[in-house]
Amino acid sequence: MADPKLLTICGSLRKGSFNRKLLENAVEAFGAAEVMDADLNLPLFNEDLEAAEGIPASVQALADQLEAADGVIISCPEYNKGITGVLKNALDWISRTKGTKFAGKPTVVLSANAGRTGGETGQFTVVHCLLPMQPQLVLGPMVLVAGAHNEFDEAGKLKGELYQKALSARMEALRAALG
Repeated sequence: MADPKLLTICGSLRKGSFNRKLLENAVEAFGAAEVMDADLNLPLFNEDLEAAEGIPASVQALADQLEAADGVIISCPEYNKGITGVLKNALDWISRTKGTKFAGKPTVVLSANAGRTGGETGQFTVVHCLLPMQPQLVLGPMVLVAGAHNEFDEAGKLKGELYQKALSARMEALRAALG
């Protein structure tokens, strides 16, 4: 059997993002997979742009990745008690493409944040924004990496055993959801 295809979506554009590091740790914990990284450098959602030019090529490329994926891992920081603009913009655009790309797609949501809650409110907001698109949310103990600037070593690996165990459990659940 071929390795499952995973789409990783980072809600931060920053190259050194803690959420990008968390995604890398998640992929490692998941094990053998074909991994695609989403590019959220998209134009701002604008119905006038859509009406004049159609779905932008960068948005269609993301929608195509989502359609090809067997499962999705989203990691997003919390900005001002909510979802990042870059992720919300991507979800808004995806909802405008043909078909229901997220419907039934096994999806895990994670977060790493500088604050003491690890982005809990932001993670709830991501889930709330996903619900209309009907993914198969793979639930379990939330992975909320708090004080993220202290939780990754120089190589980008999670240092805390509790975070590693929680992340491994979520990735095992995702693998099980993929059948």
